[in-house]
Amino acid sequence: MNTIFIGGSREVARLPQEVQARLDEIIKKNHHVIVGDANGADKAVQKYLADREFQNVTLFCSGDTPRNNVGHWKVQSVTVNSKTKDYQFFAAKDREMARRADFGLMIWDGKSPGTLLNLVRLLQGSKIAVLINVPQKQTHNIKTADQLREFYRACTNSIRSDLERRATGLEMRFLEGLPSQPDFLEAPAAKEGKSTGALPESAIQDLNAALASGDIVRITDLLGALARNRGMSQIARDTNLARESLYRSLDAGGNPEFATVLKVLTSLGIDLEVRKTSTPDRDR
Repeated sequence: MNTIFIGGSREVARLPQEVQARLDEIIKKNHHVIVGDANGADKAVQKYLADREFQNVTLFCSGDTPRNNVGHWKVQSVTVNSKTKDYQFFAAKDREMARRADFGLMIWDGKSPGTLLNLVRLLQGSKIAVLINVPQKQTHNIKTADQLREFYRACTNSIRSDLERRATGLEMRFLEGLPSQPDFLEAPAAKEGKSTGALPESAIQDLNAALASGDIVRITDLLGALARNRGMSQIARDTNLARESLYRSLDAGGNPEFATVLKVLTSLGIDLEVRKTSTPDRDR
């Protein structure tokens, strides 16, 4: 018996025949199904399994109470520190399901970044995943990280951009085929999202030079790079700001508020100090 993580997009309310056939096979073999509590694909899968009185199901939810539990199955609650029910709040249960699963079955609307991130989480654990693209009526069997990266590169810029805003630093490194260890801009960390050391002196010097230049674009670009390398999820938790909002304001062409800049600097362990500039002509 295998444990199969079934998830998908909220925009998928009806299961195509391909998905139904795979669910029938799962029921026949009495595999253990783990599924989330969201509307859309999660709820549709729940209804299909409940209508067939399938009991080998564990329902996962972030926090204490599931939004949907059609079959009244056993509930596995995933503790989440954040009280804000944003994307990262609900993604906590997906990460836990990906960790526990042997295989994954994802039902995609052709644009949802959350569903694709579940593929990333499964492949990070060397799990095989099947992605069913409902609008295109295509099935993708993704068995290796290289296959996943090839699929990602073929996605539209809009899909890739949405995915990057929601992914953790480790998830993006894996998806882009980068080493998981920190680079020269990233402080040593016990694990992703929890930095335990100061930024290297080179990064401080670069930031000081950018601030001295007065070039807003240069400052924003560098601050955004520092934040992304540290882990935007951790920055969001430290600053109590929405992760998606941080990506937008610290992205190229962004215009972050001064309060946001101060909060991000504090999260990075940087103090902003004011000193008098040398202006000989004005002193005369």
